[in-house]
Order: sequence, then structure tokens, then C-alpha cells
Amino acid sequence: MSIDLSQFHQVFFEESFEGLDSMEEGLLDLNPDDFDVETINTIFRAAHSIKGGSGTFGFQVVADFTHVVETLLDEIRAGSRNLEANHVDLLLRSVDCLREIMQALQQGDEPEVTQATELKTEFEAVLSGESSAGDSSVETPVISASDASDSTDSESNNQGHWAIYFKPDADVLRTGNEPVRMFRELECLGTLTSQVVVCDVPEFTQIDPESCYLAWNLRLEGGKREDIDEVFEWVIDESELSIRWVDGVASEVAESPSAGEPLSVVAEVAASDTTHSETVASEISTAKVDSADPSPVAETALADAVEAPSTTDAPSAMDDKAAAKPAAKKTASKSAAETTSIRVGIDKIDSLINMVGELVITQSMLGQLGANFDMDKLVRLQEGLAQLEHNTRELQESVMRIRMLPISFTFSRFPRLVRDLSKAMNKKIDLVLLGENTELDKTVMEKIGDPMVHLVRNSLDHGIETPEQRVAAGKPETGTITLNAFHQGGNIVIQIIDDGKGLDVDRIRNKAIERGLVSESDRLSDEQIHELIFHPGFSTADVISDISGRGVGMDVVRRNIQELNGSVEVESVSGQGSTFTIRLPLTLAILDGQLVRVGQEVFILPLVSIIESLQVDMGMINNVGGKKEVLRLRDEYVPIVKLHELLKVEPDNRELENGLLVVVEADNSKVGLFVDDLLAQQQVVIKSLEQNYQKVEGISGATILGDGKVALIVDISGVLKMTGQNKGRLGSDHQAA
Repeated sequence: MSIDLSQFHQVFFEESFEGLDSMEEGLLDLNPDDFDVETINTIFRAAHSIKGGSGTFGFQVVADFTHVVETLLDEIRAGSRNLEANHVDLLLRSVDCLREIMQALQQGDEPEVTQATELKTEFEAVLSGESSAGDSSVETPVISASDASDSTDSESNNQGHWAIYFKPDADVLRTGNEPVRMFRELECLGTLTSQVVVCDVPEFTQIDPESCYLAWNLRLEGGKREDIDEVFEWVIDESELSIRWVDGVASEVAESPSAGEPLSVVAEVAASDTTHSETVASEISTAKVDSADPSPVAETALADAVEAPSTTDAPSAMDDKAAAKPAAKKTASKSAAETTSIRVGIDKIDSLINMVGELVITQSMLGQLGANFDMDKLVRLQEGLAQLEHNTRELQESVMRIRMLPISFTFSRFPRLVRDLSKAMNKKIDLVLLGENTELDKTVMEKIGDPMVHLVRNSLDHGIETPEQRVAAGKPETGTITLNAFHQGGNIVIQIIDDGKGLDVDRIRNKAIERGLVSESDRLSDEQIHELIFHPGFSTADVISDISGRGVGMDVVRRNIQELNGSVEVESVSGQGSTFTIRLPLTLAILDGQLVRVGQEVFILPLVSIIESLQVDMGMINNVGGKKEVLRLRDEYVPIVKLHELLKVEPDNRELENGLLVVVEADNSKVGLFVDDLLAQQQVVIKSLEQNYQKVEGISGATILGDGKVALIVDISGVLKMTGQNKGRLGSDHQAA
């Protein structure tokens, strides 16, 4: 009887990814001059397990590649070969390569083996003594098999050009990567022309202005392959990318898209004319054109911006489409690997089983009482219901603990990030991780990774100085970035701390004045100036880099964190460093809420957003411009929002003197919500309106109360946007003035 081994594939992939994480962690801890042999043994065992499992399940490409990795590790641990720094670099690149191969296999795709072949050659050269891997310190991004054969240095043959097809992920702008900036860097390498390709554009009403629906065919005459790779380094995992060398003898002809392909319109734009390029991109992104039968409306919209592509000079996107597909699926496969399952400690399972047992006992007792109930058993019934409530609460907590994972799963990506970036920027940086065992809901943890990456990159680029600058300032030449996590109340707090130069308040203020965000007469505290960095598009960078400085970043970081019902704040001391503090709920499924009544309707305000509640004192109410009512609360003025007017509910009271105000805060702005009455506080289970009905502005979800009625959960950030109060503390102060 044969056994279907495919049923075990998922377990193999999960264990292999854990093994690769273990290898990477161990390699980052290795010091060639003084290393622990047990660390080498740990790395070797992980590689050996991956090799054995891949051979068992028939993944020969993984087994063959891991064999040479294992051979080098075996020689090092046996003492027959000295560990060198470039060996560590080579092994780290091998971990990246293995991870990408296995992600493709997990998705059922054919893995790209070009990089594996190149790395295997380097390993064999090291093992044979022909090379010490000294030339392998520069990491080469993974490209398609057809690309590898054309990876020719253009300087050795100036009769051709580089043909590049680049289709970024739709979220490329949200991650702080702007294609036009990359094209400007390419232009520095040689003569660049580009074609804008419209693809995958949704219906007009579904277009997201912050998403990218474009791809580009680029033609670069001049430049080296490694310089081109460096331009796309930060987006290679979130894009379809093909880079090919085309000899001048063979002219490249753009092929027609096959049936059903989304490619519809191409506009040729000189990359040097960046203003025109951005205009074309903006105009094209507003229309969807079918390749077979473009609509007259779309044709009219694009008439002035789009020209038919040249069939002689334009590098074709379709030639490399098949080759580029594996790169396009990297993000999806990585996500699949992260979300398919979760490992749970046996202690949590035991606790859950015990709670279910207690619940069964209580249910049995209540069932017996109900069968022959009389008033003499009322006390026992009340005790049983109290016990049921207690058991239900403990069961809920046990179930929630199953989804909780230590934040070390998120922190684990940063040692490699800090190592590679500090090396690229010639900086010396130590990374300190604190509170790694602090637990957080798996869903929250997966979504907080990208904002944290952006904040750490900012600390690396803008915060930590070069060794020379630090020594001149009387600091140790090695800077420190600290990631700290801890529980505080019902939230988790994550801090990104650096001991760099801090935020330059004068420079931020001058840039804000230059952009018209504030005037020269405004008196701003340091805290208010720090808040300006979260303004959309704000940047003080003079030089655009791949790491930061595009002006697309900090506002996106704040918005992504707010989508998790969290907040982000910054504290900074010039010359001493900065601290970014992220506060998040432990879970997105359950909310601590304050029930409020407006007329006959009950709404829920997130408890974490409430500052205080108070009876209206008309002596504390002022009118601004004879129309806008504000509450004078100690040293600040808080705008008042009548919830019944905003949500169109008939209230009991329309006048402020007969009601209550609940002062809430979000987006660093405060607002007083006018309600009829305060009810109880309770935990509520959040149900998505968007999934079950449709998105409602100002409402983040709904829940079912104990009496069976549905109550809506107020989205405080949404309320601020609806009323125009989401301008931060600075905006509130200006309004009050």
C-alpha cells in the first residue's frame, strides 16, 4: 500500500521555514573571530533536517542545494576550515535562496533555480579552495531563468541595452517606494526611456487613489547589472521584475498581448521628463481600457497622454511575463506561509480542554434544574448562571490565548535588516531586543510588521549618525536601536528607540513653513513640531535614498496603525535620540467599550479612546465664529460634536445643557461627543459591517448586546474625519485660537 506523502507537505514547509529562521538567527550571531561551536551545530542541524525532508518528499532541487551548504558547515564545525566573514554572507544569501525556492514549491509553482545554481558554484569554489567567496559579499536579487543568461555587464558590450519590465505591487506607494524616484536613479546610470503600461485597473468607482495600477517597460542604454539591481532592491519581493541584456544586433519587438491579458495601453515617455511622466501616470490611472475593444470614453481620456508603442525599440513586457510570474507570487506565498496555521503550546490546549469540561458540568447542572424547576431552586439557578458566566469568560480567555504569539516572531526579521542596512550605509549599529516573549494576537502581529520596518529604517537612515559623526559628538561610534514590547492595561506597547541625533525641530519647522503647513508667526511646542512628520508627504531629506526620504511613509505608518485601532507617538531630544511608541489592542476580535445612548439607539465607544466624561457646564462652553461650539477643558479647547446630528438619530436632548459630553481622542486630536446618557462598560465581540453589510462612514463595526439588540461601534478616527477635526493637536489649537 502506497502512502500519499503530499498530506505531509504543509508540515514539512512549516518546519523548514522555522529551520531557515533558526539558520538566519544563528548566522547573524556568528563572529568569525570568536564563535560558539554549538551555534554552528545548530545551523548545521537545521540545514541537515531540511535536506533530509526535501529528499523524502521529492524536492530534489532543495536537497541538492542544501547538500553543498551542509558540506561547508560540516567542515567548519569539524575544524578543518576556518570561518570567514564572507562565508557568513554566502550562507545568509543561501538562506534567502532556499526560502524563495520553498515558497514557490509551497504554492505549487516551478521554483526559479538560477540563483541557486550561481550560489552552488560559489560554494563549490570555496570547498575546492579556488575562492574564499570574497566576491560574493554583494547580494544579488533573484531574477527569472531567462534573465540569468542575459546578465551581461553593458560595459563589455556597448552595442545593446538593458530591457527591464517592472510591475510593482498595488501597495508600492503605501510602503514608501515611489517608481518615479527609482527611474531617476536609473537615469543616472545611462540613457533611459520608458513605457507606461496600464493593467489591472478596477472599475472607476473602485479605484483607490493610493494604489498603483501601472507597470513599466524600461530601456536603459548603459549601466551595470549590480547598479540596476540596487535600484530595485527594496521592491524585488513585492513586484514582477525582469532585467535582460539585449544585444544591439537583435532588435527587440514588442509582442501583442495574448487573449485575456490585462495589458491595454502603452505610453512612451522620456524618463528625464519626470513631470510629464507623473502626469501621464496620473491620467492613465483614471481609466480602464480593454485591449480588444477600448471604450470611446477611455480613448478620449487618454488621447492626449498616450501614444501607440513603437514596435522596434520598446522592450516587450510580454516576453518576460512568464519568467516574471514567480517574482510576482513571492509576497502571496510568503503570506500563505505565515497564515496557514499556528502552533499552540500543549499547556494552552490543556487549559482549553479543562474549561470545556467545566462548561459541560455547568450545562448539565442547569439542564437538571430546568427539567424540574420550582421556586425553591431559584437560588441554585442563580448560582448556576453565575458559574456559567464565569466559565464562559474563562473559555473566552483560553480561546484568545491560542491566537496569542510572542512578538519575537515579528522582532526576528530585524537583526538581518539592521545588519544589511548598517553595512550598506557604513554605520555601526547594535540592535537590542527587549520583551520578546510579550504576547500579541497573531492577526495584529502580522499587520504591524510593515509599519515597524519603516520606523526602523528611518532610525537607521535619519537617526543613527556615522561613526565619525558620533565620535565628534562625544558618543560611542556604535549606535544602538532598541525594540521593546510590554503590556500596559489592555494594550501592548511597542517602542523603537535610537540613540541618534534626534529630530531637528528647526529644520522640521522651516520645512513646514516652506510647505505652508504653519506660518512663521505660529508658536509651536517641540511636541507639536514632532507631530508634523506624520503629515502626508512630509520629508526633510535632501537626498532621496532607497531607505527613506520619499515623503511617503510616516503618514502611512500612522494610518496603518490606526486601522488596527492603535496609535503612534514620537518623543525626541536633539542630540540624544528618538522614541517612537506604538500602542495596540491585544486583539482585534474583542473590544472594551463604553455603551452610550443617543435617543433610542445604543452606540459603543472604544474605552481606550475615552479621556473623560462630564456633565455639560454651560460656563465652559464657548462659541467660535458664532457657530462652532467648543469646550474649554483646562488649558485647551475641545470641539463639540453632536452625535445625533452626525449619525442622523433622533435624540432626547438637542441642547447641550441637558446632556453629557464624552471627551475622546484619536489622531492626536480631542473631541467632545454629545450624548444623552452613559450606560454600562463591557467587552464586546466585534462583527464586521463591511463583510456582512457595507462600509458605513464613522462606524467601525457592530456587536450584539445581551438583550439581542445590535449596537454600532463608533470609529473615533472616522468621526474626526467626518467633522474635519483630524488635524492633530496643532490643528485643534489653531481652531481654538
